[in-house]
Amino acid sequence: MKHFLRVRIVARLFFIFGPCYAGHAALAQSALPYRDSKVPIEQRVTDLLSRMTLEEKIAQLEGAWENKQFFSDPQAMFVDEKGAFLPERASALIQNGLGEISRPSEHRDPRAMVEFTNTVQKWMKENTRLGIPVLFHDECLHGHVAPKGTSYPQAIALASTWDPALLHEIFTATAAEARARGVQQCLAPVLDLARDPRWGRTEETYGEDPYLVSRLGVAAITGYQGLGPGIDKAHVMATAKHFAVHGQPEAGTNVGPANYSERTIREYWLKPFEAAVKEAHVATVMPSYNEIDGIPSHSNKHLLIEILRGEWGFQGLVTSDYFGPTELRTVHHIVATEEEAGRLAFESGVDVELPFNQAYGSLVEQVKAGKVSEGAIDQSVARVLRAKFMAGMFEDPYANADYAEKITNSRGHQQLALKAAHEAIMLLKNQDNLLPLAKGKYTRIAVIGPNAAEMHLGGYSNQPGRGVSLLQAVKAKVGSSAEVLYALGCKITESDPDWDADKVLLGDPVLNAQRIEEAVKVAEKADVVILALGGNEQTSREAWAVNHPGDRDNLDLLGNQDDLAKAILATGRPTIVFLQHGRPNSIPYIAKHVSAILDGWYLGQEGGTAIADVLFGDYNPGGKLPITIPRSAGQLPDYYYQKPSAKREYLGSTVLPLFPFGWGLSYSTFKYANVRATPDSIGPQGRSTISVDVTNSSAFRGDEVVQLYIRDEVSSVTRPVKELRGFRRISLNAGETKTVEFILGPDELSFLNRDMHWVVEPGAFSIMVGGNSVDLTATKLNVVEK
Repeated sequence: MKHFLRVRIVARLFFIFGPCYAGHAALAQSALPYRDSKVPIEQRVTDLLSRMTLEEKIAQLEGAWENKQFFSDPQAMFVDEKGAFLPERASALIQNGLGEISRPSEHRDPRAMVEFTNTVQKWMKENTRLGIPVLFHDECLHGHVAPKGTSYPQAIALASTWDPALLHEIFTATAAEARARGVQQCLAPVLDLARDPRWGRTEETYGEDPYLVSRLGVAAITGYQGLGPGIDKAHVMATAKHFAVHGQPEAGTNVGPANYSERTIREYWLKPFEAAVKEAHVATVMPSYNEIDGIPSHSNKHLLIEILRGEWGFQGLVTSDYFGPTELRTVHHIVATEEEAGRLAFESGVDVELPFNQAYGSLVEQVKAGKVSEGAIDQSVARVLRAKFMAGMFEDPYANADYAEKITNSRGHQQLALKAAHEAIMLLKNQDNLLPLAKGKYTRIAVIGPNAAEMHLGGYSNQPGRGVSLLQAVKAKVGSSAEVLYALGCKITESDPDWDADKVLLGDPVLNAQRIEEAVKVAEKADVVILALGGNEQTSREAWAVNHPGDRDNLDLLGNQDDLAKAILATGRPTIVFLQHGRPNSIPYIAKHVSAILDGWYLGQEGGTAIADVLFGDYNPGGKLPITIPRSAGQLPDYYYQKPSAKREYLGSTVLPLFPFGWGLSYSTFKYANVRATPDSIGPQGRSTISVDVTNSSAFRGDEVVQLYIRDEVSSVTRPVKELRGFRRISLNAGETKTVEFILGPDELSFLNRDMHWVVEPGAFSIMVGGNSVDLTATKLNVVEK
């Protein structure tokens, strides 16, 4: 989803609460079947559709984004320069109604946003012929992206929790905040597999593994939407994106081609989306910008119609990614005109064009000219209307400003954000048990680095109105018991870490050399150093245009950060590195020479507090890597589920990653024993229970993520050396043992054979269980013909 500079909106509108006003149009409609909530939804859809003109139908397939950046003529907008709704312009511009409005949160606090959305809904109800409400959508990747909205850890950090129940809780809370402010659709979650970390959108994903992404994606979607079948006033429609094969573009650059085989696409890339449709019943799907085998996704009938609707039975809405239909002309060059782009996208299965009407502007004339079927238009319009009925918008499209202010970033949501930040933190190394830092042992603590004194939230964030940096949190934690020293050390970017800004000015080596000298002087005064390194919102982000880069050709730390680390280590002071970033960084020197390494990606508004808790032992880390950390970009692709013929040795180096998928230590230690399969022999349609005893062998209560992998030992088609097929995050007291069980059956053991049929072939499977993808205890499971 593209993101642009926002206009500043300071107007406060008069309409606050939203009682059911009944103007003359609404009175005339009150007896109509589509207005009767007791009538089944399908009958209501049919009745309303039968009353609509062609122009009213097409209007439901269009969006509006009232952002003056895109309009040279202010008369083309139905808000003024301050964002206030203008009824007289609306009467000219959207007299036939409207499908969706994009990002009503832009520069509006909770009350102002409710006032705006309510005013628009009231106008729609009273001033359009049929009174069809408009659907408001917003970004909600890791919290509602709106002023004062709760900012949870970035998506890749949420994946590091390996805790589906936590994600369900987080996105239930996110949905409640968004709906309270007048939003009915969230453009999340991202279900792409991050298989090339050079790609700047890696941080938006749940990692590299299709099973992990599927489980977390289902949890997120059911959090957004509730358990259905409708979408109540505390929930929103989720949007599964980006469909499909969007996370391993050629050269690692955003929207690059994704030329993979049908087998690879179905066995890996489509799995999270299939689970979203079949298990979570996601309401909306968004196509990706990229092409597959020469066919851009916004024009891919095989993907959007044959697979999504035909094979999976998807009944929901397909909304374009921003400017996706237009990019069929401007980026992919498969059509010459906007008219052709609109027709191709629509006929390929894209119901609604976002963020506003460009390519779909000609659909009315194309229907009249016989180029587009009105029957096809009716099918898409029915999906839009059905979504609005399912969300209860015809009964009550309004929000309540008092409630919105109460729930937005509430105390409960702040505590949930802290819990998520705690669970996301990964301990990658802890040589000689340097961590946790004993309180009172160190009288002078140096907090150094470009990420020490700033709070970083990552992309698709707003201003939550609260939060502390690592430096502030450490000062608060130690109080008067220790002196906390600070030095910048270096700058990753000389420009401010503004995710929206096009221009990025990387750290100046000359200035950074001076900053490093100053940092060394500070470190020499300290007893221990906490070194805050990584990236920022400008160095890993969505590259939505040529002049807005966010992808990288290597994974090294920018801004002379390795030089800073070497200089600090040369002082001989015990040093802990804490990484904040949006993608894995190659840190071979740091991994070899630094005693303790913590990674948190972007930890959200409560991240500073969470990392201080971990540093000083008030929280025992238990996060695990959802993505492999390579030694260098030369190892890519480095996702762990490689084929047997992959990854022969490199000359003078190794194919082994710096840190493997699933890796993460704890202040506790855990032992695995007695892995067994019951029964250990099953038929192709049978099931086996895999059990393992996990013991906390330390003196500290801690969390462990128990991971189960399989390998088909002999198969008619090559299979990966291992594949994740189960995981569970558990808490164990010191000395406690728990038995963890997983079920393996056809869904976990099957693959596409040479005839492209899903099968479980007879033979032996290695069943491997452990705390990461490398240190595993194994048993055997035999599949026999029965």
